[in-house]
Amino acid sequence: MSANGAATTTIYLDHGATSWPKPPGVAEAMTRAVTELGGNPGRGAYRMAVDTSRAIHRARTDVAAFLGVPDARDLTFQPGCTQAMNLVLRGLMRPGDRVVACSMEHNAVARPLNALAAAGVEVVVVEADEAGVIDVDAVEDAMRSQTTKAVVCQHAGNVTGAIQPVADLADVAHAHGALALVDGAQAGGHLPVDIKTLGVDAWACSGHKGLLGPQGIGLLYLSPACQPDELVTGGSGSGASEEPLQPAVRPDRYEAGTPNTPGILGLHAAVTWLRDNGEALRAHEAALVRRFHEGVLSLPGFRVLGPDLGVPRVPIIALTHERVATDRLAFALDRRYGIATRAGLHCAPWAHRTLGTLQTGALRFGLGYGNTEADVDAALEALAELGEELA
Repeated sequence: MSANGAATTTIYLDHGATSWPKPPGVAEAMTRAVTELGGNPGRGAYRMAVDTSRAIHRARTDVAAFLGVPDARDLTFQPGCTQAMNLVLRGLMRPGDRVVACSMEHNAVARPLNALAAAGVEVVVVEADEAGVIDVDAVEDAMRSQTTKAVVCQHAGNVTGAIQPVADLADVAHAHGALALVDGAQAGGHLPVDIKTLGVDAWACSGHKGLLGPQGIGLLYLSPACQPDELVTGGSGSGASEEPLQPAVRPDRYEAGTPNTPGILGLHAAVTWLRDNGEALRAHEAALVRRFHEGVLSLPGFRVLGPDLGVPRVPIIALTHERVATDRLAFALDRRYGIATRAGLHCAPWAHRTLGTLQTGALRFGLGYGNTEADVDAALEALAELGEELA
């Protein structure tokens, strides 16, 4: 604490928004992109441009292998998960089409769907249960009556941490001739993702959350059966500049313009670290989130959103207090204890409406790389003090 009672150090518990700090190698890879490579990939035959192209090719190949993507050409780098989900939804859906979604979706999915609904796409929202988990049978029931073009669902909840039955949803979608589209922003890195096993047609992910990469980079897998129209056209670096339209070849079709080389190489370094350390990190995160969950359940006045204790979840715990507003808790945690959390609706009003917290929001703790048991215990002690004092 400082002389005025303010905390002077930070316990970072907002990994659900973005991971911090980054693992070894990420900053170094980004620096190398700027200081050593520097060339524009695919836009020249000189050594710097060729070396940059090769570095991006290696990054794509390794990230695809890490995620179980059968063909690396089906993995495109995007500015983020939001851009990727917009590309998929806006590139696929047309007036008169029908899409089934989950009531827990983040605004990266909900807002494009709202815009598509206004343009004549039928959007059917299936309600999740009180833990934030979607029922596969309910999704299938929603598909029985009419032809459905796609099912879209998050892989893991950014409010509840709940893990959705993505592989089963993909099976149901395919059984009814629909595509399975997944927002994996909160799953990548926190869960062992294998695209072949999941069987989905599109899977988008942020690079800066559980994948531990920098901000401003994300990725999108598209199966050969999933062919959305590109949202952005322009230079491709593929050598087909005389063509009037964007080349149809992947990944060029979905990567118009100069790529974010520092971001791609930073993500590559993060995924390389996760390849070697991810299993141990996931076990550590699971232990931390259980410790925190157990601790909060012992504190009077607090309610934990999402799955019950012992049910697998990604390392996110969101909670409310019966008498204290969550923004007051977040402010006091930061100013007095140096604990960084996030209060509010977390860009997920659909989820909060489902959970009954649309008016109050929730206080979210996102655990991850760099956190310790001491961090968890400090947060629990602070919550106990604040719950007593502010109530």
